[in-house]
Amino acid sequence: MNSASPDRFGSCYSSQMSDSGNKYRFLPHTADVKVQAEGITREEAFANAAMALKEAICGAIKVGTTIRKRIEVEGVDEKALLCAFLEEFLYLLDAESFLLSEVRDVKLSGGRVVAEALGDDAGKYDFRNSVKAVTYSEMFIRNDGSRWLVQFVLDV
Repeated sequence: MNSASPDRFGSCYSSQMSDSGNKYRFLPHTADVKVQAEGITREEAFANAAMALKEAICGAIKVGTTIRKRIEVEGVDEKALLCAFLEEFLYLLDAESFLLSEVRDVKLSGGRVVAEALGDDAGKYDFRNSVKAVTYSEMFIRNDGSRWLVQFVLDV
C-alpha cells in the first residue's frame, strides 16, 4: 500500500488505493475507522470491503487459508446487504474464531450476497484490534460509470 502512516492501532493504514490486489483505503475519522473500497463490479467492491475489514481487525498479518466458509446473507437494500456481509465476518470471528484471509466468488442477486471465505483459526494469531460493529454512518454504495465505490464506518 502507498502513503501509509501509523494510526492509533499501531499499524500503517493507507490513504491511497492499493496498486495491487485489494483496492481500499482508510480515511480520517475522529473516533472510528472510515473505509472506502472499490471494484470494477459491486461484487469486487464488496470483496475489497471485506479485506479492508480484515486489515482493520488484524493489520497486515498474513492469515492462513486452512478453513473455508460459505457466506450467505440477505438485506432489504444495498446498504443493509453490505452491512450484513461485513457483520458476518465479525460474527464468525467472535463465535467461531474464524479470521478472514480472502474472499472469493462474491455473487449479489435478489437482496442476497453469497461468497466463499478462506481463513484460519484466530487463536493462532496475535492481534489486539477490536472492531465492534459495522455502522451505517456515512455509508454509501455507488457506481461512477467506471467503478463501484462503497464507504462505511467501523465502530472500534
